[in-house]
Amino acid sequence: MLVSATEMMKKARDGHYAVGQFNINNLEWTKSILLTAQELQSPVILGVSEGAGKYMCGYTTIVGMVNGMINELGITVPVALHLDHGSYEGAKKCIAAGFSSIMFDGSHYPIEENIEKTKELVALAHSKGISVEAEVGAIGGEEDGVIGRGECADPKECKMIADLGVDILAAGIGNIHGVYPANWEGLSFETLAAVKEAVGDMPLVLHGGTGIPDDQITKAISLGVAKINVNTECQLVFAEATRKYIEAGKDKQGKGFDPRKLLAPGAEAIKAKVKEKMELFGSVGKA
Repeated sequence: MLVSATEMMKKARDGHYAVGQFNINNLEWTKSILLTAQELQSPVILGVSEGAGKYMCGYTTIVGMVNGMINELGITVPVALHLDHGSYEGAKKCIAAGFSSIMFDGSHYPIEENIEKTKELVALAHSKGISVEAEVGAIGGEEDGVIGRGECADPKECKMIADLGVDILAAGIGNIHGVYPANWEGLSFETLAAVKEAVGDMPLVLHGGTGIPDDQITKAISLGVAKINVNTECQLVFAEATRKYIEAGKDKQGKGFDPRKLLAPGAEAIKAKVKEKMELFGSVGKA
């Protein structure tokens, strides 16, 4: 059964570890992540961007697939199904479809409008037991058409959003989506510490988890980050494993072209990457 992210975030915050949000893009992604979470007895958050939602035939399709897998695979660890960088309308659609957690990304609005829309969505989501993530300060790069310059969040604005009763807060601290450029200056721990001081016990989120050095990940967790998002890294290892399979000619051997065989190396690569991240984040055995 799907659960909201609220309780797992509180436990992660208090236990000084982070729960991974791993974005799903199809059945293979979802199955690989769920099986790895169960094997490692780790709570997990399945992230769905609006673009991936359209690709997978809509939010009700995704809810049905995830619930079916949890049942058929015997998944007993806490699983949250979470909208990633959702619009106002997208968040409402996911609430209606049966998601257990949503993110409303109002960071591109003036703070007053961000507050107004976040407040309304918090009331609606909480009435159904659904957790809410909000954002202040844009995450750099582009994800499914959501483009951010990577500016650091204003701690005062973070407190204004946190005071609305959101369950998790994403604050821009120099992190970006996608592959980090060679001249990336690193995370702004000064901003993170200031945000933490402003919002108190509010669990914080680190978007753009791909490519951040392990020592910076560990330090961010020590400063209050309880949720870390990973997507690009899974895409990269899936593509690499699939490419190697085809370049080795295995798709031409027997029935190697069967998608169940063709996609298997990529699925295994995702499992390995998710395991690596869960160990780094410290969530293993915390289910």
